[in-house]
Amino acid sequence: MKQLFVLAAAGIFTLVLSGAALAEEPLSPYGISKTDLHDYPTINAVFDANYTNPKSLNVLYAFVKNSKKPLKGKMVVVTHGPELRAFARENYLKYQGEMDKMKELADSGVEFRMCHNALRAAGFKADDFHGFVTVVPAGFPEIALLQSQGYKYINPLPYGVRGARYIDQPQLKKN
Repeated sequence: MKQLFVLAAAGIFTLVLSGAALAEEPLSPYGISKTDLHDYPTINAVFDANYTNPKSLNVLYAFVKNSKKPLKGKMVVVTHGPELRAFARENYLKYQGEMDKMKELADSGVEFRMCHNALRAAGFKADDFHGFVTVVPAGFPEIALLQSQGYKYINPLPYGVRGARYIDQPQLKKN
């Protein structure tokens, strides 16, 4: 009888331990992701910048910076939305942080092209902008021109992923 009790206790203990282990493991009915950290060939890219809020240029900065090194090609940003006001010399103090980042990209070889139609519609003249900006006739045709030259189109939407894991799993965040 004593042996039966020990066996039953051991069985229950094993179930409890395996249940606790399972509770700590995330549910994974589809297996675990694969990793393929391959190199990329040289690729030229054009970034379509059209943001309501000029502060979204910080997201653009991250996209360009994170794409430039692995793609190794030429990078061009075509700006043609309300964010263009951040590039205006008259607004430098207000958007200094963003412009310092854009200038850093320009210094690393990224070209900035601005739509003449958009800047006129916004009330600016072509010479109202910082010296690293080149004004071109029109934004979308400029993107089409670059694509016809083999540039790959990237539309960096201003949706950051930093910390997204902790929206669903706040207990995992380290303070």
